[in-house]
Amino acid sequence: MTITHAGLVAVVGRPNAGKSTLINKICGEKVAIVSPKPQTTRRRLSAVYNREPVQMVLLDTPGFHTPRTKLGQFMVKSVRESFGGVDAAVLVVEPVPSVGEIERELITQSHKRRVPFYLAINKLDTLPRESLLPVIDAYSKAASFDAILLLSAKSGEGVEELTNLLLTAMPPSPALYPEDVSADQTDRELISEVVREKLLLCLNDEVPHGAAVTVDKLSERKDGLVSVEAVVTCEKESHKGIVIGKNGAMLKKIGSLARAELEEMYGGQVFLKLWVRVRAGWRDNDAQLRNFGYQ
Repeated sequence: MTITHAGLVAVVGRPNAGKSTLINKICGEKVAIVSPKPQTTRRRLSAVYNREPVQMVLLDTPGFHTPRTKLGQFMVKSVRESFGGVDAAVLVVEPVPSVGEIERELITQSHKRRVPFYLAINKLDTLPRESLLPVIDAYSKAASFDAILLLSAKSGEGVEELTNLLLTAMPPSPALYPEDVSADQTDRELISEVVREKLLLCLNDEVPHGAAVTVDKLSERKDGLVSVEAVVTCEKESHKGIVIGKNGAMLKKIGSLARAELEEMYGGQVFLKLWVRVRAGWRDNDAQLRNFGYQ
């Protein structure tokens, strides 16, 4: 593949707007974890999309919000830093006919860069078309966008139009990543994110937000079996009990779901062992945040 144009695209928005789902749909594969819960994405992820002769690197960012912990501060900071050096930006919003303070802040940040700036009004599939006119009107008055697009990241409607616009905005450049790279995650980071996604899907709101996942051991045997030992860190003893569940049922469910996805990714058998521990207040502890890679 010959790449003659390449660039970076910041994909931003409030929590649960659908940024990761949109990036997965553009890339045609799952490169970022998704869940119905806000703040699923904690650190910036670079997802690589190639369509000869263009390579586009989509920056999946945490949801922009008012932080209550040092982890939240890290997430918000990473969103602001994502605007530096990008060649285009996409603001993903829900179909609400008013512009919130979070969206206004992101609009301000993007306009400072003076790059092509697109508005993606997501979740088109949840409302009749006529209900979207007030949404378009509100954002048209709030900012100057290079294009306003109606789309559904879930179904894929309108995603191709956005993709084509972004590709045309990429400047002349050699490839930024090798052709066979889909994201800038190590195997350990990818595995920990898959496990954390299953935590988000299986547990209530409070517990997964106070949980982190790290991979302590990762190896592959000669027969192809991948062996993983990972640790789920909770903030409270009560949360540990919830994660483990009665007779270990919840932890077994989380592990089973994660293992099934990992086996599909690796194309072979995966042995996954999960442990649970408590680190009180880790989201507000600088040393613990560094240990978990939030720095």
